[in-house]
Amino acid sequence: MTQTADPAAPHRDAIPSLRAKDYKSDIKPVWCPGCGHFGVLAALTKTLAYLDIAPEQAAVVSGIGCSSRLPAYLSGYGFHGVHGRALPVASGLKAARPDLTVIAAGGDGDGFSIGGNHFLHACRRNQDLTYIVMDNEVYGMTKGQASPTTPPDWAKSKLTPHGTGMPRFKPAAIALAAGAGFVARGFAGDPNGLTELLAAAIQHPGFAFVHVLSPCRTYRPEQQDWKTEVHPCVLGPAHDIAHAAELLQRDDGLALGILYEQRFPVYADGVSADAAGRLADIEAELCR
Repeated sequence: MTQTADPAAPHRDAIPSLRAKDYKSDIKPVWCPGCGHFGVLAALTKTLAYLDIAPEQAAVVSGIGCSSRLPAYLSGYGFHGVHGRALPVASGLKAARPDLTVIAAGGDGDGFSIGGNHFLHACRRNQDLTYIVMDNEVYGMTKGQASPTTPPDWAKSKLTPHGTGMPRFKPAAIALAAGAGFVARGFAGDPNGLTELLAAAIQHPGFAFVHVLSPCRTYRPEQQDWKTEVHPCVLGPAHDIAHAAELLQRDDGLALGILYEQRFPVYADGVSADAAGRLADIEAELCR
């Protein structure tokens, strides 16, 4: 990985050097053999080590689903929440503890279906946190139902025997339209490339969305072909929103890299001392 000087990045001499294994817990993943989420776990631990973020300075928040088991496999702070609510919890944590590196993680069903409304507003709110969505275009933990990103003609689920008949949710294009300042796509089968994307996302000041193609070998075995179909994006990344929107509408969903990056004012960098004092006064008044 090519290291570039970034004044906002942690100084590597400030704390002892850490390795990827230092971020893994003693709990062994229960994902199916060949699941793409193993690659995401590997990339995330490598990213935290590369950025020299101490385990106690990072917090991973998730919802429900196969991918949302991620916090249990890490040695830092974690919160396994309810379905679709990873982003509200992560937003509250970042507001209360702006010193922490906050990462929200989940799957396509958790993030784009029940959590879809939270996704839209997290993009436009622009808090300084990273959202990783592991997309396998299916509800894997509940036996293979169609998700928002499932192709309309996929007919292998008993609930949709003739396909969904609906257009697919386009995560990158929707994140862009909702106001996200950092939109990227990675592939779980390329942990090194995904590590670079996650490092860039965490270092980006503001909300960073990383869409990860993460194959489900059990219910979507055809996704193993992604390893020969993914390709670098032609965006470069784009910094003009109109240009990015045009290209993303033509995107085949398999382009990898930073698709769009722009810096906007970061929302609520923490509660000020004055605000904290006023809150203490309110609490004291209510407890009388």
